Amino acid sequence: MRLDRRQFDLAALTVLCGVLLHATHFPLWLSVAMTGAIAARWLQRRRRPDWGKPPALLRLPLTLALPIIVWLQYGNIFGLDPGSVFAVGMLVLKLGETETPRDARAIATFASFVLMTALLFEQDILTTIYVGLGVIPLLLLLRALEPDGRDPAQPAARALLREARSVLLNLLAAVPLAVLVFLFLPRLTAPLWATQSVPQGKTGIGDSMSPGNMSDLFLDDQPAFRVSFVALAPPPAAQRYWRGVVLWRYDGRTWSRAGGGPLDPGRQELRALGPEVVYEITQEPSRQRWLFALDLPTMDAVGYSRDEDFTLAAARPIDKPLRYALRSAPRYALGGLDVQQRRRALRLPEGFNPRTVALGREWAQQYGDPQRVVQAALDLIRENFRYTLSPPPLGRHAMDDFLFETRAGYCEYFASAFAVLMRAAGIPTRVVIGYQGGYWNETGEYMVVRQSDAHAWNEVWFDDRGWVRVDPTAAVSPDRIEIGSAANAAFNRWYGSEWLLALRNHWDIANRLWTQIVVQFDELSQRGLLRSVGIEQADWRELGIAFALGMGVLAALGLWWAVRRAHDDADRVDRAYARLCNRLGRYGFARAPSEGPADYLRRLLQQRPQAREALEPLFARYLQLRYARNDVADAAAREFARAVRRADLGALHGS
Repeated sequence: MRLDRRQFDLAALTVLCGVLLHATHFPLWLSVAMTGAIAARWLQRRRRPDWGKPPALLRLPLTLALPIIVWLQYGNIFGLDPGSVFAVGMLVLKLGETETPRDARAIATFASFVLMTALLFEQDILTTIYVGLGVIPLLLLLRALEPDGRDPAQPAARALLREARSVLLNLLAAVPLAVLVFLFLPRLTAPLWATQSVPQGKTGIGDSMSPGNMSDLFLDDQPAFRVSFVALAPPPAAQRYWRGVVLWRYDGRTWSRAGGGPLDPGRQELRALGPEVVYEITQEPSRQRWLFALDLPTMDAVGYSRDEDFTLAAARPIDKPLRYALRSAPRYALGGLDVQQRRRALRLPEGFNPRTVALGREWAQQYGDPQRVVQAALDLIRENFRYTLSPPPLGRHAMDDFLFETRAGYCEYFASAFAVLMRAAGIPTRVVIGYQGGYWNETGEYMVVRQSDAHAWNEVWFDDRGWVRVDPTAAVSPDRIEIGSAANAAFNRWYGSEWLLALRNHWDIANRLWTQIVVQFDELSQRGLLRSVGIEQADWRELGIAFALGMGVLAALGLWWAVRRAHDDADRVDRAYARLCNRLGRYGFARAPSEGPADYLRRLLQQRPQAREALEPLFARYLQLRYARNDVADAAAREFARAVRRADLGALHGS
């Protein structure tokens, strides 16, 4: 038995949903190639159905080429990214040989796995909705494959709407079961699969910086983390520096970390110059180890390390939402610089940026005072440079090109050039990368910091003041500090209008709730929920009992609903017949209580033979539905009720 056109169309749509759901983390050319293969197979099946499936001489080379393509693209066929490409590719190839219901059922089975794997990449509310929508054509395909799934006489559009309604009702009926499994199934302390849940293309701030490598972050509107403040209001915009990684080593182009041991409070003197801020951060997955804190954290995040330069780090890359509490001093004095640190903070590579180094040494001789040197650098940037996210390319002597030729860039350029100038002038300097800014969501009462708020600044050592934050970007673009990444409006699609900005930030509330309630629902959350209803120690036995009881209740309700629905389908026929009898009674031909339908029809035709054409098909249909079969199809019952409503009984008038 071959698939008809409608069944094959649903199979193709099911495969297409799998491809589109994964398209955001596939290479563009690969997504286009898979979509093109689906379209070509669909056109061939529609225009030349007599050809059947493509020949084996075409299908076999494509099957053998798929793992080779995956290997060339990723260097491996194992792992989350290559594995997902391989799975989706096999699904597309399966469509190429799909001709029978057995093939279509195989597509539906494998497509359900492909849809589920999309949640290994993203677990936000939109992705979950997309996966749910992708299940609908899959279920429609299975429904269309049922032998009695549709009435051949019914128009295709009406049949599709009827089946879609049935599928949606079944999905809605499955929600209580999904909630039961979510709440009571024992939680694992570690993921079932040893895999990351963040795509390679969506990493956050790393442990190095070179001019140009943060540009993708500036155009990424995804949240990096969200902050809830305790008691005090959020700090003003000028103090919203979220410290990430401190960079000491410079090789002529790239800044990177230089090791450093754990924080020694005896060597690193930190003194708060104002009230401290207590807050909680929920950080999104980044595949990096770094935690972010309001500059400067005065306490460690519980369970995480703090280096001597106040860099917070987790033991392993962050691959799921992470929540931690901190305390920071937005205004502070930081001391402590030993001989080894001073040497690291002054080191410059030989043979790079000779003009920049010469200018720094000239300032050191001209001004003498480090603070005057810093001011000279800020004045130079303020008067002669411009802020842009599309700067010209730089050569081998990158800072020379930037300071004396292009004079255009963004925070990475300014922080890197400023650090080289300071070190050349004999002033210890380091680069800090993190985020600057954040949008305060009044409705949700929290602050969201986005990837587009990524920023780089400097810390300069003054013997009488210690480490002092200096942001050269603020000299050339004060708006970047005061209003955050909104200053980059020409490069960010969200800042085109106020209502889009408001919509985006209100939608973030829904994402935050989804993350807190669903994505972060772990073993501790489960215990806390059950404790609120009186279950103090929820071990696996108690959870199993609660789960079994819930399943029993749902099974009983489902059985009752199924029996009642079947009964209602049969009752629809009787109700329609009762309406017919009532209509006949109004014409003076009431049915006797003991009179069956055949006797009733015979008496009606004896008294009104002219009504035979109107009455005989109705009674014949009723006798067939009621006595010729055990079950009544829902469509047949509705059709009979419709025929009763439309029946013309005018022939009963007169003699």
